[in-house]
Amino acid sequence: MSHEIEKTDAEWRALLAAKGAEAGAFEVTRHAATERPHTGKYDQHWANGQYNCICCGAKLFDSGTKFDAGCGWPSFSKAALPGAVEERVDRSHGMVRVETLCARCGAHLGHVFEDGPEPTGLRYCMNSASLDFKPE
Repeated sequence: MSHEIEKTDAEWRALLAAKGAEAGAFEVTRHAATERPHTGKYDQHWANGQYNCICCGAKLFDSGTKFDAGCGWPSFSKAALPGAVEERVDRSHGMVRVETLCARCGAHLGHVFEDGPEPTGLRYCMNSASLDFKPE
């Protein structure tokens, strides 16, 4: 699948290094790794602002939709804009889940589950390493 922004692994590594992204950001965003629960910098982060893709800067989530799911990863009830987050079936690790990616550059963000709060009932369970917070 192609995205608006495409780069080589070397280009993504260089871009993430230039942004000062955390050490696991490349493996998380470009190779669908997952950070350990309760270790990400945005798990218990509650400032007002927006969460953007660490790779391309696309707006993904607003702080007003962030909630404490108790799962160990930052969780949101909906994407900031329609079409900002792409979803696809993930059959890895002997499970069937819905993977979430940045629609603009294809960065792996995490997974979405149907056990979130109303009105959406969704829990976008994201890796902090895939996000870049911009305060209001």
